[in-house]
Amino acid sequence: MTIPASKPPSRFPHSPDAERVPGAHVPKELANPHLRDCIARYQARIPGLADVAAQLSRAASLDALIALYEACYPLLEQAMWSGEPEFHPLLACYQSLFREQEALIRQRCKNAQVSDERHHFILAIPVADRPPHLRACLESLYQVCTLFDYGGHASGVWEKIRVIVSEDSRDEDNVRRHQELVDEYRKKGLQVVYFGLDEQYELLHALPPQQRERLGHLLTTQPRDAFYLKGQAANRNLSYLKFLQLTEDRERTLYYPIDSDQSLCVNRQTEAGEEAVYALNYFHTIDRIFRSTDTLLLTGKMVGDPPVSPAVMAANFLDDVTAFFTQLAGLRSEAACQFHGAGPVAGDAAYHDMARLFGFDHQPTTYPYPCRLQGAHDHGACLADFAQRLNAFFFGEHLTRKTWFTYGSGFTQLTPARTIYPGNYIVNYAGLKYLIPFGHLRLRMSGPTAGRLIAAEIGHRFASFNMPNLHRRTTEAGLDDDFRPGVEVGEASVDLSNEFERQFFGDLMLFSTEELVKHADVNQPFAREAVEAVIAQKEAELLALYQQKHDAIVARNRQLNELVFDAGHWWLRAPELADALRHVRAFIDNIDRNFGAHAAAWRQIQSAAHRAERKRQIVEALVNYRAERDAWDGLF
Repeated sequence: MTIPASKPPSRFPHSPDAERVPGAHVPKELANPHLRDCIARYQARIPGLADVAAQLSRAASLDALIALYEACYPLLEQAMWSGEPEFHPLLACYQSLFREQEALIRQRCKNAQVSDERHHFILAIPVADRPPHLRACLESLYQVCTLFDYGGHASGVWEKIRVIVSEDSRDEDNVRRHQELVDEYRKKGLQVVYFGLDEQYELLHALPPQQRERLGHLLTTQPRDAFYLKGQAANRNLSYLKFLQLTEDRERTLYYPIDSDQSLCVNRQTEAGEEAVYALNYFHTIDRIFRSTDTLLLTGKMVGDPPVSPAVMAANFLDDVTAFFTQLAGLRSEAACQFHGAGPVAGDAAYHDMARLFGFDHQPTTYPYPCRLQGAHDHGACLADFAQRLNAFFFGEHLTRKTWFTYGSGFTQLTPARTIYPGNYIVNYAGLKYLIPFGHLRLRMSGPTAGRLIAAEIGHRFASFNMPNLHRRTTEAGLDDDFRPGVEVGEASVDLSNEFERQFFGDLMLFSTEELVKHADVNQPFAREAVEAVIAQKEAELLALYQQKHDAIVARNRQLNELVFDAGHWWLRAPELADALRHVRAFIDNIDRNFGAHAAAWRQIQSAAHRAERKRQIVEALVNYRAERDAWDGLF
């Protein structure tokens, strides 16, 4: 199949200068109470609404009326995110305007006997043994559909939204729980499709054998009786086959992979702590962007828990934990807790020990711990709750350096992208060929690596926008009901060896690729000699950086141990804190186990033989990239 050429930018179907449709005049009886109420309530505080009010009195067609809502949205957004105390009333007003606009769009289509030309969406959620995460993800989709009503649901289902749950679980009980969630949300009106292991296997093997063999590194070669835990990359790429099967209109369909540990909402920092809010109409904005630009691949960042491995956060997290205990030592146990109030907002990549590698020049600093307890409580209670959450760090939760949503310049402003966020990107049909490769290596940093290759190939048509997803590494179900690839959990231990090793060599592949595309044509096969030379250079640089980080972690962990257990502070004399101190001891031991002098992953990284084998794999993957992409492109 041939991928159709990209369409030129088109006008929004409901803009003021949209083509007039006979019969599209505004009926006198047509109600728009939410728009009128919004103007009446907020006109004095939001001056721009006065212009909307004047235009409303002159609106002579549904086109003109529908366009007025588009004029309102940025005005309300700016007011909502300006720090004004009336956030929730403004949000409720904002959501109601979208629902009312959707009703007008349906009325326009009915009156003028025309179809709604906006995009349909097919989302894919790869999931492996994560029922609590899948529930949160599906619930967020349901809330966005309910609150903003993109495309409407007059038939009882949201007609423009379809969701694929792509199974990759090994545990049969989790498979059953995932299927139950699919059924539950179908009954709520979401069009959810369960894409099970047997169906995946059969769809894969429906491809001609020669083509399937050429795509083995992208779509897995696992046998039917072990067709699970293929990895998020293979599972996501198999979802592309399901995309093709479900697509009815290539010109008006967008494809949206989202990870199961993400939700379509954002967080805001309040005096009471973190609050998740459904304040972004993702589908509405994404549709507008793809209608008005020549974008092929659009990606959004994440807020909440850092989108990186704990393997690259240990040094700065130890700084913050040490700062917490240092402050705690100067306070009385029974005194009212002082760890409240909104602290400084962490900048981009502030959680990353080696942020400078990515162009961020952070000054050394520590971030305060925001106590999550509500009501009156003392420092002993604060410490107990803090300690209970400490070991969630090894699952990727950072207690002190969350990322918070900021409105900035709005939602539709695009910037050139260089990283795909695998859990938050959207493509049109022509963009389906720009996938995330190298999944068979199971390395971390696959999104940034793919992003460098794609940016070199399509430039500005790979763009980023300000619509992040909320990223939650853990759920209220606790660590016992969570699965994280590369993390092995024992009775009192956590082993990150697999993930740490994949992080180092993922970094090696990323920065080698970044250097390679500066000098080589990404549309041609990479020369083996060039790949090998770049990898040798980046290997030496990364080994030196990882050594520095290793030494820093060992020193900081020793300092923390002395502060908590050897300095005679008040918590050692509090029997009720014995359990909390056991959690702290487990944390310190786990840091040593995973990052200390005898850590298994550290020994692997130092092993010349192990590095040689990993480098061979990376070289082969980069040398064969163009051939694999050509095979993939043949699907379309």
